[in-house]
Amino acid sequence: MSNIYTNCPGGKVKHLFFKVEKGVFTEVRVGEGDPPAADFRITGDHELFSLISQAKMKSQRALMTGKLKLRGNMVKALKLASLADRMNAVIATVPTNYGLEVCHGSEEKRGKA
Repeated sequence: MSNIYTNCPGGKVKHLFFKVEKGVFTEVRVGEGDPPAADFRITGDHELFSLISQAKMKSQRALMTGKLKLRGNMVKALKLASLADRMNAVIATVPTNYGLEVCHGSEEKRGKA
């Protein structure tokens, strides 16, 4: 599975790649540009992914409303979407700066947590 983040701070496209075999994460990669081949790719705006990671939006809803774009195996993606929403509920409890002020052009806030 690859998540592709568009409109990241600095205008870059980044990705998060997960490989799961028999229910175990066997590979995780983070990078810029095109991700490794995957069963499916989910593409969306950095700001949208930050809302999902903060549990302010559910990934299933974002997929069904077209805010996230899916290419590849829809069945596998939808099976993982409910798991992703549960993981995001936990991730949302971790204090994080998503850099959204940079996305909105307010450079003076850069670096503040």
